[in-house]
Amino acid sequence: MTRVAGHLSPMLVRREQRHRRAVLLGLAALILLGVSPVVGHHVIGGVDWLPATVEHIGVFCAVALHQLLSPVHGLFHLLLAAGLAYATYDRWRATAGLRRTIGSLTATMPDGASPLAEASRRGGLDATRVRVVKGLPNPAFTLGWWRPLVFVAADLPARLAPDELAAVLAHEAAHVRRRDPLRLFVLRYFSSVLFWLPALRRLAADLADEAEIAADDAAARIHALPLASALLAMSGGDSGLGGLEPSTGFQHRDLLERRIRRLAGEDAAVGSHVSTRSIAGAAAALLLVWSSGVIVLHPLPAPVDARADGVHCTHGGAFPLSHLFCRGMRALAREKRCPHEAVAASPSA
Repeated sequence: MTRVAGHLSPMLVRREQRHRRAVLLGLAALILLGVSPVVGHHVIGGVDWLPATVEHIGVFCAVALHQLLSPVHGLFHLLLAAGLAYATYDRWRATAGLRRTIGSLTATMPDGASPLAEASRRGGLDATRVRVVKGLPNPAFTLGWWRPLVFVAADLPARLAPDELAAVLAHEAAHVRRRDPLRLFVLRYFSSVLFWLPALRRLAADLADEAEIAADDAAARIHALPLASALLAMSGGDSGLGGLEPSTGFQHRDLLERRIRRLAGEDAAVGSHVSTRSIAGAAAALLLVWSSGVIVLHPLPAPVDARADGVHCTHGGAFPLSHLFCRGMRALAREKRCPHEAVAASPSA
């Protein structure tokens, strides 16, 4: 039986778990569907079900399809290479900027008898992982890959009650245990690689939200209501963003309101960044990448006639689009045989 954390609504928790699984499956599916047709044929080579002897796929000329979609497939190769370069540069830039920012801060470890050290112990967070910073614009956040650190504003103990402070540090302790900064770093890297799939970036944003929800769940086992109260206090006394700059769980109003409501035991809408337009864009992109990836598995046939210009069609020198629907044209013209059949029947050169 699933353990329900603190004051969280069991129905809401189950609904969020289903949403989380759907987001993870969607991410995995988009990454697999976006990459496999681009590089897959280089791994599996030719296939028996689409040999050169297949001259038509339905009413379409297989050679014309190959000639039309081969440049599209090449374009996706370029997009994948560009995405790898862009994602590497983007993550390097983000890491370098973060290091510069952190390096400019004057951070100290909390004193063993300080309220922060006591709140760390109550929140299950090793106090050696906490760094106190004066003038920090965000009240608390976690940074770092292998050994994450929790950065806390020096004035936070004065702004929160002891229980609220312990709840905030319990939330950050969950981020430390799960290594969420590293997980989100990798997630953002892959969403940048496949930048031409808009839904992937939005699913990545959904998963970033779910990282905050999961950390809330861990803290809510003991500190549900104090954490909700702390969120209200840190957001300026309401469910909006207040004076906070964008940070982990404070990026947008809907997420903050959802977090506070669910911690208070109320039902809260499980929102998503995915839009109908992003789904339509991903579907169109995947249709192109898969159709072009599959058709390049069809090898161009060897020349069967000197006039065939290296293909089986009798439309030598013509644009492939002009004979894409050659069977349809044959039916309109009431010809007895398809031009491809006429060439295929001719003696080999």
